[in-house]
Amino acid sequence: MFESPITYVNFTKELLNMLQFLKALFITILFLGVASCANSQKNEASVDSTDHKFTNELINETSPYLLQHAHNPVNWRPWGEEAFEKAQEEDKLVLISIGYSSCHWCHVMEHESFEDEEVADLMNENFICIKVDREERPDVDQVYMNAIQLMTGQGGWPLNCFTLPDGRPIYGGTYFAKDQWIEVLKNLDYTYEKTPNTVIDYAENLTEGVKQSELIVTTVEMESFDTEKIDSMVFVWNQGFDTSRGGNNRAPKFPLPNNWDFLMEYAHLNNDTATLEQVDLTLDKMAMGGIYDQVGGGFARYSTDMDWKVPHFEKMLYDNGQLVSLYAKAYARTGSPLYKHTVYQTLEWVYREMMTADGAFYSALDADSEGEEGKFYVWTKEEMKEVLGDDFDFANEYYELNLKGLWEGNYILLRNKSLTELTKKLDMSAEEIQAKAKEVNKKLLEARAKRIRPGLDDKSLASWNAIMSIGFADAYQAFGEAPMKNAAIYNGEWLRKNMLQEDGKLLHTYKKGEAKIDGFLDDYAFTISMFIKLYEITFDESYIEDAKKMAEYAIANFQDEASGMFYYTASTGETLIARKMEISDNVIPSSNSQMANALFVLGTLTDNADWIEISRQMLANVYNDMTSYPSSYSNWGILGMHFTEPFYEVALTGDQWESEYQGLANSYVPNKVLMGGKDGKLPLLEGKFLGETTIFVCVNKACQMPVNKAADALEQMK
Repeated sequence: MFESPITYVNFTKELLNMLQFLKALFITILFLGVASCANSQKNEASVDSTDHKFTNELINETSPYLLQHAHNPVNWRPWGEEAFEKAQEEDKLVLISIGYSSCHWCHVMEHESFEDEEVADLMNENFICIKVDREERPDVDQVYMNAIQLMTGQGGWPLNCFTLPDGRPIYGGTYFAKDQWIEVLKNLDYTYEKTPNTVIDYAENLTEGVKQSELIVTTVEMESFDTEKIDSMVFVWNQGFDTSRGGNNRAPKFPLPNNWDFLMEYAHLNNDTATLEQVDLTLDKMAMGGIYDQVGGGFARYSTDMDWKVPHFEKMLYDNGQLVSLYAKAYARTGSPLYKHTVYQTLEWVYREMMTADGAFYSALDADSEGEEGKFYVWTKEEMKEVLGDDFDFANEYYELNLKGLWEGNYILLRNKSLTELTKKLDMSAEEIQAKAKEVNKKLLEARAKRIRPGLDDKSLASWNAIMSIGFADAYQAFGEAPMKNAAIYNGEWLRKNMLQEDGKLLHTYKKGEAKIDGFLDDYAFTISMFIKLYEITFDESYIEDAKKMAEYAIANFQDEASGMFYYTASTGETLIARKMEISDNVIPSSNSQMANALFVLGTLTDNADWIEISRQMLANVYNDMTSYPSSYSNWGILGMHFTEPFYEVALTGDQWESEYQGLANSYVPNKVLMGGKDGKLPLLEGKFLGETTIFVCVNKACQMPVNKAADALEQMK
């Protein structure tokens, strides 16, 4: 509801009807209990969480989110067997409260309820309370998010799910105001005490629903795919476009970069100018809107309004990694100065604020500072006049310091006029405007650096690091800047050293020299994709060898042999109430769609027909569902185009291969993979080393006549 675009997940009609009936019965009993409960006594005094009057078990954790709650009066426990054993010993319901460090509404609920001693007393007396960092334990979040979706039809964070002592869910939701939360606590305790069998029956059926949702029925016969399915996806999608402000015609607006990556690729391959215009409109409006940090670079997680104006101000690594890739590709297609500026400025922010000395990337920046959302990023006119002096008049026009940018008495810096419009308005050349904007931003950035900064989530996650590394690599291919390439390699080497084991096993999270928690499917899928991309920008085949090891490990430990799909957790991992498969694409592509794409490309590079067949089967399993909600299948749609359009295997070989590399890399040909170098052992390179610089353009290992120039090779791919 508050922090997620997640939508309802369908499951069997029979089970849905049963759950709806039991839900109505259970909630009726739950809220009848209010008459028998003592009236709540309001206690206006709240505990300052910084005075350390209380300390709970979270103090021994490394997660920034868990540590935020370590001095709550609530007796929080970390996720683990001990907490559930305690619940069973005392026959208490369990509260599983899930969030993440930069979640604004998580902070609000903490301040209103979890720092309040009256509320804490109720929680401590009647419940075993578990705090979970969704970024550390996405497997736990996935299970209980699914339960909340089945109960309420929506989800988000903070996620608060009540369960039986054994972890089976019975009730929950997202954010609760304090008075509402107190009533829920009292009534749940009363209901469990008075009618435990009703609660248990509901838990049994709800748990069955969690287990059955997103189950995949194997499609036995589908040897080929047709373009009509992809066409239908785009046709359905077009009905929901916001054709004046970009994005989809609803609020809140999430960037959803994979959606626009798919639409851009589809429109490019099919000469669909209307869809390309919608993609460009969306990218323009996002880059000029308040959702983008105009001064320091980087995108916030989403916009609360239709105009991309007012964000929830947190900055997530995974959003920005994907958006850098998207804007870099869009620049390769259009040459837009706006897209170039967006990529460069965002990567400068990552270098400056999100990258460690040893090459890792941090996870997120909080929305709040000094207890206020967005305070770090907004300005008054008086502040800007003081900082900018004579440059204020320019900034006043450039950054819309009028009703357009006004928000709660301050100004969110945004742009409403194109560079062309500004040249006429300001009587300056485009170059003069860009230079002046750079000067203004430098002054504002220096002034902003003196403010109290938002909190930094300083853990590093394997999958998110891989996404950001891919962003740097895509930027290098678009712009040819060596520091971009070096950052991608540096991060890849950090991940190799700290997260990847000899047998191909990955660890999930890293902080202060310690890597822990077994990796999840998205860690493998995105890290395999990262190593493929690192190979593409270096032609160092050691990256392919590591990608192969991880693929083999994932197939052995995550794959469901019956369907060919992959579970989110390894067979050797912790047993939860359900072992889930992640199918639908969301703010990040689903782990199954990313694994399918990775296996397709890796199978192509290594001539491994089995991996391509796994990819084909995975696509076949979801193919008939792709038009039902296209934005949830955008990454599957990209894979579908790999099977329905030519997929070019481009080999660039010879001692001087670097001379033609950039000409191939910086052109927008989304349906290609690069390979080559001075030498190489990949099967598709056999017989392709002729001494001089040579480019082979092939499809399914059938090659056109070799050429010596990138421009000629690009002609062969038209």
